[in-house]
Amino acid sequence: MSAVLKDIPQLQPMREDELADVTAIEKAIYTHPWTQGNFVDSLRAGYECRTWRLDGELVGYFVLMAAAGEAHLLNLSIAEPHQRRGHGTALLREAAGLARALGAKNVFLEVRPSNRAAQGLYMRFGFRKVAVRRGYYPAHSGREDALVLTLAL
Repeated sequence: MSAVLKDIPQLQPMREDELADVTAIEKAIYTHPWTQGNFVDSLRAGYECRTWRLDGELVGYFVLMAAAGEAHLLNLSIAEPHQRRGHGTALLREAAGLARALGAKNVFLEVRPSNRAAQGLYMRFGFRKVAVRRGYYPAHSGREDALVLTLAL
């Protein structure tokens, strides 16, 4: 059973002046985090970049690319102190809703096989595995595959 949010977080467009906070979360929760440059590139490319704040505190964020009737969820992250409190599900719901509003019929994403928590979140949400990308992610000893998941909207 997933947690239910008691306070209402605010979804807002990501701004370059908050990327230090975004990358601080990245570095805290991932062994191979996105760089500030990755986020700057996403913003400048016009991707849908959103932050998730609770009482002004950055709790999470996502980066979504939508085109040609499809969306690709490139990054969805929740700060460690806020994990397992319903924020991941709520933020995923927001990302899927935005993808739908932008005309996407499906959302795709990649997830590490070693990231069991994220896989669980996505599967509970209705994503299903459709492929494996060999050697997709950097890892401590070489490369790690990616599971490709999709959700029909």
